[in-house]
Amino acid sequence: MPSGNTVTDSLNDSLPLVISSARQVREHEGVMPNLVDRVSLGEGIGLTWHEISLAALTAQGVTETTELNNPQQLSDTDFAITPTVTGLSVVITDRVAARIDKKAYAKTGGLAQNAVQRKKDEDGLVVLDGATTSLGGAGTTATAGLIAASGSRIQGNTTEPGMPPIRAVLHPFQIKDFWDELTAPLGTYEISVGETARVFREGFMGRISGVEIYEDGNLSIDASDDTKGGVFAREAIVLVQGRMPRAVNVRNEKLGGGATEMYLYDEYAYGERSAGNWLYEIYTDATAPTS
Repeated sequence: MPSGNTVTDSLNDSLPLVISSARQVREHEGVMPNLVDRVSLGEGIGLTWHEISLAALTAQGVTETTELNNPQQLSDTDFAITPTVTGLSVVITDRVAARIDKKAYAKTGGLAQNAVQRKKDEDGLVVLDGATTSLGGAGTTATAGLIAASGSRIQGNTTEPGMPPIRAVLHPFQIKDFWDELTAPLGTYEISVGETARVFREGFMGRISGVEIYEDGNLSIDASDDTKGGVFAREAIVLVQGRMPRAVNVRNEKLGGGATEMYLYDEYAYGERSAGNWLYEIYTDATAPTS
């Protein structure tokens, strides 16, 4: 029989593990679904959303002797998007539900919802990677000039000019390069007013040459530490929503002495309008900053 004072280590096996708190692993809040043009696929109109675009006509000068004998023919193009289903399931047996910490159990629904929302954002980012025109290049540094050039080319496009708002979605590491660019001329001088002073106080945010800047940490970084963001007119990317997101709980008495199956579904698809005119990929270095 051991001798000595009885302390917590003496009865370690008798002390219950009490969870005082539980938290979800924090995720990047995706921005794509909220920055693009959104439409809904109504009931009773099939599986595919259709939009017709009509080509421009050409007018001509007319004098008193002119005969308009060259009628302009109307032509249309069908733009079609078919929403697809995204889903996720979580199965928790009654035995686990009875014994798991209630704080942790309460987080399950939020985790599942975050996963569905993350995929919706990532699917939108895929559209940026598929842009016809890419500015920058592997290993290049993100600059305000790339954003300004993209915005100018969208609004000045001769085939079909894009209309504001013009938006940029970039990785936080790309945006850090803008901070470096704007503050580099400062040197040892103290600047109390102006854009550079604001960037020092608040970080980089706002607009570049009229283009709204948004960060999205869900943009993937490749093995060479490069990433692909994008600049686009809001109308360039369409998010077609099919059935609205829904969650369903189903009892399964056959599994493991009883279980609750949770299913989450969403139905949507993205598409690009006026391909090649209103969307530009921003392909630059995204090395993690160290200073």
